[in-house]
Amino acid sequence: METIKVIKIGGNVVDNPDALARFVNDFVKLPGKKILVHGGGKEATRMSARLDIPTTMIEGRRVTTRETLDVVTMVYAGLVNKRIVSMLQAAGCNAIGLTGADGNAITATRRKPKPIDYGFVGDIKPEGVNSSLIASLLEAGITPVYCAITHDGNGTLLNCNADTIASSVAIGASRVAPAELIFCFEQPGVMEDLDRPDSLISLITPDIYSDLRARNIVNKGMIPKIDNAFAAIDAGVSSVTIKHSDALTTDRGTVIRK
Repeated sequence: METIKVIKIGGNVVDNPDALARFVNDFVKLPGKKILVHGGGKEATRMSARLDIPTTMIEGRRVTTRETLDVVTMVYAGLVNKRIVSMLQAAGCNAIGLTGADGNAITATRRKPKPIDYGFVGDIKPEGVNSSLIASLLEAGITPVYCAITHDGNGTLLNCNADTIASSVAIGASRVAPAELIFCFEQPGVMEDLDRPDSLISLITPDIYSDLRARNIVNKGMIPKIDNAFAAIDAGVSSVTIKHSDALTTDRGTVIRK
């Protein structure tokens, strides 16, 4: 099979109807086999507030209580996933929305409560991604659209960081064919200074990453994004890029390389 592109869009893109529409249009135009992974954290936070359920974040990751699990499942697997799938169908891309439970797409184990208890949050092992399902769907001309909900195989749903889902799916896809991973969000890439549009960091290696974290240039939600980028490369994904959602079809962005 030809190269598989695994593309992840962040919650700020999902939350912006115009940005999402532009992204879907560009995504559909991408040639070859492709997979979409989406977040939706802003929508989940908004829904939690409406339901008077507190939101707690630690180092860019959501603490998932049982109540929060209900909310993120409704939002990620329902509202956001089906909205995106319907937009793809309207644009001529035959897509199917998936949680980890659907087709046993992704299994995970609940994260241990120490040193931090994240609640109903799952960790995905390399063998947890169903590569055969990926191959079957892509060969049938169907584009998988994964949300950030997995399952433990014993009837319990688990919330996962969407960047982790994307990294894991890319690793699973790399067992089918060469795979590329692209993180799309609302910035041009990793920035030295968010107030300076010309401060794009074009390349990040492990040494550069250590320096950026030490200087607090990389923080909060960008940490799991880059951690997962390196994990994907270590496990056989051919390339990882972080870029603006409007730049999907261009070469502009931050390349992560060992």
